Amino acid sequence: MNSKKRSSTALTDKGSPTARPEDERLSIGSSFAYGFQHVLTMYGGIVAVPLIVGQAAGMPPGDIGVLIAAALFMGGLATLLQTIGIPFFGSQLQLVQGVSFAGVATMVAIVTTGGGIQSVFGAVIVSAAVGLLIAPVFSKIVRFFPPVVTGTVITTIGLTLMPVAANWAMGGNKTAANYGSMENIGLAAITLALVLLLSKLGNATISRLSILLAMVIGTLVAVVTGMANFAKVGDGPIVAFPTPFQLGVPTFEIAAIISMLIVVLVILTETMADILAVGEIIGTKVDSKRIAAGLRADMGSSLIAPIFGSFTQSAFAQNVGLVAVTKIKSRYVVAAGGVILVALGLLPVMGRVVAAVPTAVLGGAGIVLFGTVAASGIRTLAKVEYKNNMNLIIVAASIGFGMIPIAAPTFYDKFPTWFATIFHSGISSAAVMAILLNLLFNHLKAGNSENQSVFVAGTGRVVREEDLNFLAHGDRYENGKLIDCDGKEVSVQSPTEDQH
Repeated sequence: MNSKKRSSTALTDKGSPTARPEDERLSIGSSFAYGFQHVLTMYGGIVAVPLIVGQAAGMPPGDIGVLIAAALFMGGLATLLQTIGIPFFGSQLQLVQGVSFAGVATMVAIVTTGGGIQSVFGAVIVSAAVGLLIAPVFSKIVRFFPPVVTGTVITTIGLTLMPVAANWAMGGNKTAANYGSMENIGLAAITLALVLLLSKLGNATISRLSILLAMVIGTLVAVVTGMANFAKVGDGPIVAFPTPFQLGVPTFEIAAIISMLIVVLVILTETMADILAVGEIIGTKVDSKRIAAGLRADMGSSLIAPIFGSFTQSAFAQNVGLVAVTKIKSRYVVAAGGVILVALGLLPVMGRVVAAVPTAVLGGAGIVLFGTVAASGIRTLAKVEYKNNMNLIIVAASIGFGMIPIAAPTFYDKFPTWFATIFHSGISSAAVMAILLNLLFNHLKAGNSENQSVFVAGTGRVVREEDLNFLAHGDRYENGKLIDCDGKEVSVQSPTEDQH
């Protein structure tokens, strides 16, 4: 009874202690400041997908603008659903939602083979409905995500995002004349230096807002040097409300639906990894029930997204890094970011302001953000026991497998489409490999032996300090026996006798 009272009061008043770190409430001003930082971090990624798909479909600029506005609007609604939550929907964690990159190649293939954008919308609706049904099944495999798996996946998330940061730092547009120029990379370097400097020299508030402040200062530097132009911010409508089925009524084609079903499996895997990553970073409990609610929020928002002209929704991994950098654990900060995204979707003029931030500025901040995700994964892997087991080869093979599509983007081009769709994502590749190898070596133990391979021997021999304290000068190890300085054998306790 008393415990129930404690837990209920812990979530009420602003000044009372919270039962969960993510339930902390900041001032409205701070929440929206930090929330805007989240929006800046993911803005480039969320508008990239509708740009790519719209251009591939040969849509006019006005219709592409509708896709972008819908992506912002639905991303905001999905973020609010994920962070605030309703019964059975929403993990109540700091996860910013937006159009998933996982489906870009599939959607481009659909629109370029005659299906049209309406076929993409139909495939998203059906695949999301299936994903909504199977979400609880995915959540049940959380016990197969020990630190050796979660650490590997989190590390891979950070590593696979580094090419994104590098591309941003070079200018973002590979067809531009100044792509990879010293000016772009220099602007990214200035932004990166500002992030580090503000993190070191600023007070607690400035340090936590270092990403946002560095982006603002970096943008001002770009304006002064002529690398940013806000002249076109006033062009176009100020307010635009999304209209249902403005781009046409969805059509349903079997091939397109099957392709998007594979994408949904990838998205479920990646979102579950992001949920686990955030839980690890902020130190909160994440169980199968919470994961299922998070996956339902993903699929539920994806189900209604095509109505307004958007695509499959997913958690943004780069914002996981921002949580680690700022150490702001309140989910209401990300909810504030969701409100800003909705506003950007309704007020295109605000979106044009954010869009005017040079991509190189985003690249400088992205290096820190994405690197922090990888570092968080490495910290998790440091907790793993590598003695007399196959955990090292699990980590090595999984990260190596996850890096293949990053090191060689065309590696799977000759494979069947369904296979390439799954494993073209380094995150999914690493997750699948880590889960399967963990099952093989740590759950299906039949046939396992001590020191199974050179990988176990290669982990290094470790002697505990407390054991060394029992040794005296002259003690030695001969013929499998420990002999003390007087020539007497010292008994050795077997593992089965250990109190562990």
